Amino acid sequence: MRKTLSLFLIALLLTGCSSTPTASFPDAPNDVSTLSWSACHGHFQCATLKVPVDYTDESLGQFDIAVLRYRDPNQHNRIGSLVVNPGGPGVSGVQYALDAEYIVNPDVLERYDIVGFDPRGIGDSTPISCLTAAEQDASFASDPKPDTDAEYAQALGDAQSFVDKCVAKTPNLAHFSTQEAARDMELLRQGLGDKKLNYLGFSYGTYLGTLYAQQFPEKVGRFVLDGAVDPSLTIEEQTRVQAVAFDQALANFITDCPKHKNCPLPIDATPQFFTDLFHQVAKQPLVAGDRQITEGLVVTGTASALYDDVSGWPMLRTAIAEAQNGDGTTFAKLADVYNGRNSDGTYTNNENDANIVIECLDWQQSKSNDQIRTSAAAYTKAAPVFGPYVAFSGITCNLLNQAINPPTPDNHKISFNTATPVLVIGTTQDPATPYAWAKRLSDYIAGAHLITLKGEGHTGYGRGSACTDDAVDKYLTTGTTPIKNLICTH
Repeated sequence: MRKTLSLFLIALLLTGCSSTPTASFPDAPNDVSTLSWSACHGHFQCATLKVPVDYTDESLGQFDIAVLRYRDPNQHNRIGSLVVNPGGPGVSGVQYALDAEYIVNPDVLERYDIVGFDPRGIGDSTPISCLTAAEQDASFASDPKPDTDAEYAQALGDAQSFVDKCVAKTPNLAHFSTQEAARDMELLRQGLGDKKLNYLGFSYGTYLGTLYAQQFPEKVGRFVLDGAVDPSLTIEEQTRVQAVAFDQALANFITDCPKHKNCPLPIDATPQFFTDLFHQVAKQPLVAGDRQITEGLVVTGTASALYDDVSGWPMLRTAIAEAQNGDGTTFAKLADVYNGRNSDGTYTNNENDANIVIECLDWQQSKSNDQIRTSAAAYTKAAPVFGPYVAFSGITCNLLNQAINPPTPDNHKISFNTATPVLVIGTTQDPATPYAWAKRLSDYIAGAHLITLKGEGHTGYGRGSACTDDAVDKYLTTGTTPIKNLICTH
């Protein structure tokens, strides 16, 4: 779903792959967009949307919002635009939409313009800026589990340093919340010329969609929220539940491992194997070329692999086998892809900075830092493997919000109706956005239809379930909703 960084710890989010469509950008007779589009990235169109920094005080000026769209050369019977968001928070919707041909199936691609935008603070939009690439490296490699007085003091110092750099480098830091991004999305709908907003949001993108639907329920068109975030939980509850889900995914990996010839685990392995591995790496980091692969990177790499049983689990088996010989090559690959780190040590974008700041604004802590430290043992009890690594994630947010005093988010409406029924998708063994959250969100949005995908991994659409994909595609192209509480398998 989201990141909680190695300013305590982990990156938990969804990303996409990349490719380049080859067809030219065709005209459409019912395209009434008022945005100023220009050719970009070969066969896409780009535009910049101007939005208020603060919707309650427009004297603060405007942010630039980067927008990209793709139109299939075979488009016919155009419905309008389908805005897509991959989650994070912090992942670029513009970069994601460069994969337009692979985000949705052909029947959907032929009916919609696929539109991605970078929410405020992210990517090519007016950015949040905090750490340099070298500082990012140091942060991800730092001690992710401050369990002594000295380590706790160091953690507070590191978190305060991060906050100071964000404040110094990013004007209007209090105005990068997802609630404000949802208001930006309404201006985007108007600029696209669509009477209603059609939307496909994954992971944290479901939260963006939920907040839009709360604020503009009459403008909700065909909405798919896949890998749902439960907006009724506190951040402490979310973090604990997510840690438990990752522990369960790890247990499922352990159960599956002996089915494969290259399983490196002992025949009687338990989750304690990973706790021991993390402790061992804390004492003696692994090596990948000239890099030390620390405990924080190994934990992040493990979590990264658990997002997808098809590609991630095989890589985790390889990473464990290498680690037994002191080699951290595959753990480094898993962590680097997840963190957006390039092979030359640069970072793809500002995803990591944006992730922390946006989440701090969205989910303000109810516990002080001393209370967070005291309650760390409860996380370990609930999730023995991953719990200790997320227990301190609120420290940075407390310090940040004390520094900038942001508005209190209004994101917990009890229930609301939308103009069009919404589809919510939950995967039963999703470690990043647990299935219970999808069930809760489907109740939270009155009239929503829940699709349950029985399986492993994060999110459901486009992951090999024809039942899920067919139901979503039919809904997007015809408006027909599936039966209530549709249950699918791979």
